[in-house]
Amino acid sequence: MPRLLVATIAALLVTGASAQAPAPALSVFFVHPERFTDAAYAHPNGSEPERVEVMRDVQRHLVQLAGPGLPPGDSLRIEVVDIDLAGWFEPFRFRTGTDIRILRDITWPRIRLHYTLTRGERVLADADDQMSDLNYLGSVNRYSPSDRLRYEKAMMDDWFDRRIAARLAQD
Repeated sequence: MPRLLVATIAALLVTGASAQAPAPALSVFFVHPERFTDAAYAHPNGSEPERVEVMRDVQRHLVQLAGPGLPPGDSLRIEVVDIDLAGWFEPFRFRTGTDIRILRDITWPRIRLHYTLTRGERVLADADDQMSDLNYLGSVNRYSPSDRLRYEKAMMDDWFDRRIAARLAQD
């Protein structure tokens, strides 16, 4: 676990800053990723490298949302507590021996998190939250069917608009 935490912090430092630069507008941390419900693309019990791949993709998407979405001087800290990707691996293997993620209406994506939105020293929002999309199979989705985080990205977009952009619009 410590190695993964160090890797996450190192990635944030590389993307974020030198000693003279202001604090990054977005900080994403993954809390105990080894305990995540389902955070691997290819196997039901993903290894650390598989979890790191999912976490990297989640972080990249949140950075894309926050880049144009956060005004200068505002910052957003997100602590991801759990990831449960859309679908589930069925308890059988097909002829190839490869695990296949099956999408059903009862296996919607979820991400549990804690976030803090600040403007300078003022805290605008500080809350535990859960992103989820119970209608992920019936919703219009602008992401490519080949995108492995297709449903989760749509869910993150919706969450960012409802929680962060809406809160920023109030001030």
